[in-house]
Amino acid sequence: MRIAIGADHAGYNLKAPLSELLQTLGHEVVDIGAHSLDQNDDYPDLAEAVAKLVARDSAQRGIILCGSGVGASVVANKIQGVRAAICHDMYSAQQGVEHDDMNVLCLGARIVKYDLARKLVTTFLSASFTCEERHLRRLGKILRLESESFEPQID
Repeated sequence: MRIAIGADHAGYNLKAPLSELLQTLGHEVVDIGAHSLDQNDDYPDLAEAVAKLVARDSAQRGIILCGSGVGASVVANKIQGVRAAICHDMYSAQQGVEHDDMNVLCLGARIVKYDLARKLVTTFLSASFTCEERHLRRLGKILRLESESFEPQID
């Protein structure tokens, strides 16, 4: 599987060992950065780059690392075709793929250490969307929402 991975300064130290793990597991890794530790980098830039690779099917899955995982998830979900979630437990990492067709895993490097991150990544990558009718129905609703234009009312 081709996996895109990216991290800001907060996730920088976790990215290299996870990239090595991915290669050891036989995956092709697309490392979009950060390629050096820069306290002034911005997670939206890296999250957007990973998400766009997944949306364009240039990578089958993505992994984004930031301090909490929250910012990365918010940004990635702005890209049409991406279903990103923060997962800090194995159940969510597996169920997110099986039930929701999650294709981007967001991790908070200030919350999870390597041992847990390794388990989360392995679980995320080994899971497959079930294609059960109820999950397909729910995914269809998500895709419909994603394709609709929404104009917020300002009072």
